[in-house]
Amino acid sequence: MEYNSPKFKKWLDTLQQESWQLELIISGFAIYGLFAAYEPLGYNANLAMNSQKIIHGFLYSIIHTAVVILIFNLVIHVVLRGLWIGAIGLRYVSGDINFDSLNYSEKFTNHLKTKVGSFDKFISKLENICSVVFALSFLMIFYIISFYAILSFLGVCVFFLKEMVFIPKLAKQIILIITSPIIFLGIILVFIDFIGQGVLKKKKWTSVLYFPFYKIFSYLTLSFLYRPLIYNFLDNKFSRKLSLFIIPFYIVIAILSSFDEIKSNYLSNDLKSSESYSNFHNYEDKIIEENNFISIASIPSQAIRTPYLKVFLLFNENMESLIFEANKNLIPKDDKRGLTITFFEQMKQGFNDGFNAGLENDKILPKYIETFNTIYKLEIDNIGYQSDFVISNHNKDLLGFETYLNIRNLGEGKHMLNIKGPTKEDDFDPKSKTVEKVLVTIPFWYFPENQSSSIKQHSVVLQDTVATN
Repeated sequence: MEYNSPKFKKWLDTLQQESWQLELIISGFAIYGLFAAYEPLGYNANLAMNSQKIIHGFLYSIIHTAVVILIFNLVIHVVLRGLWIGAIGLRYVSGDINFDSLNYSEKFTNHLKTKVGSFDKFISKLENICSVVFALSFLMIFYIISFYAILSFLGVCVFFLKEMVFIPKLAKQIILIITSPIIFLGIILVFIDFIGQGVLKKKKWTSVLYFPFYKIFSYLTLSFLYRPLIYNFLDNKFSRKLSLFIIPFYIVIAILSSFDEIKSNYLSNDLKSSESYSNFHNYEDKIIEENNFISIASIPSQAIRTPYLKVFLLFNENMESLIFEANKNLIPKDDKRGLTITFFEQMKQGFNDGFNAGLENDKILPKYIETFNTIYKLEIDNIGYQSDFVISNHNKDLLGFETYLNIRNLGEGKHMLNIKGPTKEDDFDPKSKTVEKVLVTIPFWYFPENQSSSIKQHSVVLQDTVATN
């Protein structure tokens, strides 16, 4: 019961009077660290999602969103604290506002005394705003975690429903029809209660209806971890008013940041790669320049000057399922795909059968690659090319398949590379029919170096001949 002792309460009273110093120190260090972490977190989030590491990408996205919120709020806090310190310094020089010394008319003097009031009152309001904004900055992190926790819950439900292949498709649809309205009703009620600052807890009939959802979603949103902070925040009239202002403020900022100028009805930066559009996601030199990632496949550049063309096809988990479907002999007894703790597996391989596992892979991989080359096909200008893919780590994070095509006999100019492969008609139904389609179309221009150099030498010879004559 130490928190009830007078000594502890006196210490808290003293500490809260001096908390502004701690706020500034924490804000300064936090802003510096958050700006340093902002770009790497965004890069890793995009990289994980592009590599289909959904869990890693989701976690990085949570942290990245929290960093953005913290930077925004803490910068506002530092600016307001700076204004507060400046106001205190000005008070030391000139004291309170003396409206009579301004020599304004009686009408304006009375108006300013009513509307502006005491300078000490202004400092007190600034102090309150700064303290609430600082506390709200970290409370918003918990709100972000709650939001992503709900999304995680929905994602897990969809994942397990998708993986339960023994359940008929009709039964899955019935389960979705029954459970979806209940889940979304709970989400809507929690959101209304959040925006209304506990409005559903105030009336007897609404509280009876809302209480079961409140109990369930308190665990789903992890709100039981920070509930005291919320209610201490809401029991203050000034804090409630500020929180009502801050949420629309975020919405306005989000809307304003989405403003863009549309220059064409048909042209866009987000078009899919095709015969008419070359998307930079398919060209490795552009990916390096733009600090972006391969989406499906890539070639070195839009302009190819070598008599060969390197093609890289990004690996994803669905590929392996399609390979197993094409060659059932490759299906392992123990499918290791999915979430796992690699620490114990590494220990097992390191001390027991790591060497034997390597030998087993050496026997399986040739058949694995042979099957892959059978089901994934390459065409240039609708003419088939023999694919001879090998496994390649494009970089330390991107795994895929790589091959080189002989294009020595191609004519100069524009050409179309098509990569065909199997895919499911319904991505959410593993039992749906497998069909072959064009996965990606990549345009490129072929201008071989040897021909360009011979043309250059020929022009030099002509120039020399003309000069001699």
